Amino acid sequence: MNFVQSKVQASQVQSLWAAGHTANFEVRTVGRRPRPRHAFTLLELLIAVVAFAIVLAAINGVFYSGLKLRNRSAASLEKSLPLAQALLVLKRDIANLAPPSTNENRLIGELQSTPTGTGASSTPRFGSIAGATGASGGQNSQISPDFYTLSGLLETAAPWPNVQKVAYLLVESTNRNALGRDLVRAVTRNLLPAGGIEELPAEQLLLSDVEDVFFLYHDGTDWQETWDSTADETKKLPRAIKVQIQLAGASPAELRPPVELVVPIVVEATTNSVSGGSQ
Repeated sequence: MNFVQSKVQASQVQSLWAAGHTANFEVRTVGRRPRPRHAFTLLELLIAVVAFAIVLAAINGVFYSGLKLRNRSAASLEKSLPLAQALLVLKRDIANLAPPSTNENRLIGELQSTPTGTGASSTPRFGSIAGATGASGGQNSQISPDFYTLSGLLETAAPWPNVQKVAYLLVESTNRNALGRDLVRAVTRNLLPAGGIEELPAEQLLLSDVEDVFFLYHDGTDWQETWDSTADETKKLPRAIKVQIQLAGASPAELRPPVELVVPIVVEATTNSVSGGSQ
C-alpha cells in the first residue's frame, strides 16, 4: 500500500511540474514582442532601377564606340593592305633592275620611255604589250616602260633564269562598283622565245581603284619624265625612280594626294669598252 501511494505521489509531482513548466513557457512566449521585418520601399526600388539603367546606358555607349572603332580600324587595314603589297612589289622590281645587255644576245633590253607630257593631266603610254592600246576610256594601257629586273624566282620545274621583263598596266575593272581602274603587273619570263615570237605575259592584279600611275627618273640632278638608256652610254640606268599612284575617289573633291614611292638604283651599268689597254 505504501508503495502504491508513493507511485501516485510521484506521478502527481511530475504532472504538476510539467503543467507549471508549460505555463511558464506560455507566459514567456506571450510576453515577448515579435521582431519587425524590414523591406525595400517603392522609392528605394525606383532609385535602384534608375541607377541600374544609367550604368547600362554608359556601358552600352562605351561598347558601341569600341565596336565602331574596331570596324573602322579593320576597314582601314583591309584597304591599306593591297596598297602596301603593291608598293612592295614595285619596290622589289625597280630595286633589282638589270643594266641593259651589251652583247648580241640582248637578253636584257633597254630602259626606254616615251614622252609623258606636262602637268597633272599627262598620260604616259607605251604600248609594247599586245592588247595595251595606250588609250583611256575602258581600254588597257601600259603606263610603265619595260623593266628588265632580277626579281624572278628560280624554280626547279621551270627553265627560266631570275631575269624577267615586267610592265605595269591600267585596265578597266570588272567590278561595277569600282571607282577607278585596276593596276596590273605583266610578267614575261621567256626572254629568248623560239622563232622570235614573244609569249603573252602573265598578268597579276596588284591594286584596284587606281586613277593613274606615273614614273619619274632621277638623272643625278633632277627628276625627268622620260628616260632612254640608248641616249647616253654613261647613263644606262637612272639614279632613282619615283612612282606616283593616284587613287580614285567618288568625286574630284575626294581625291587624295598621290602615294609616292622613291626607289634608289644602286646597280652600276657596265660596258665592254676597252680603255687604256686594259679591260
